[in-house]
Amino acid sequence: MASKSRDVDLQAFFSDLVRCETRLYNALNDRLRTRHGIATSQFEFLRYLRDHPAARVADLAAEFAIGIGATSKGVDRLEKQGWVARQPNPSDRRSSLLALTDAGRQLADEAEDTVTERLTELITDQLTPALISAAGQVLAELRSVLERDQIGMPTG
Repeated sequence: MASKSRDVDLQAFFSDLVRCETRLYNALNDRLRTRHGIATSQFEFLRYLRDHPAARVADLAAEFAIGIGATSKGVDRLEKQGWVARQPNPSDRRSSLLALTDAGRQLADEAEDTVTERLTELITDQLTPALISAAGQVLAELRSVLERDQIGMPTG
């Protein structure tokens, strides 16, 4: 595998990847806070729960590669705001199923429009469709390999 990367500056690739992700995340965070009073992480949880009814905290943790404890605290905050409700899991009493409330669904839908608008400004308006497609293919493949091999998953 080392021979494949001989002519590639992997540290520059990593730096560019992380800095792009951080700047995009922060830009979304600013817009979401201004318009909806939520953070990007909250939007991501709401959207996931909207698109995956009856998910568990463990499902969220696996999707976002974060610890169960941090995920549970994030869900607690959403529940406190009245956007998420925990329901008994009939197949496993140790876990709860998560459901968006009507207010949570409405917030997710409205915030998604804001996210789409901001990503259009930051990405679509700046890059050609061919570049976006190529970057998307590279990132999807890298993510697939990392997830297949369970690389970077938190231990707790």
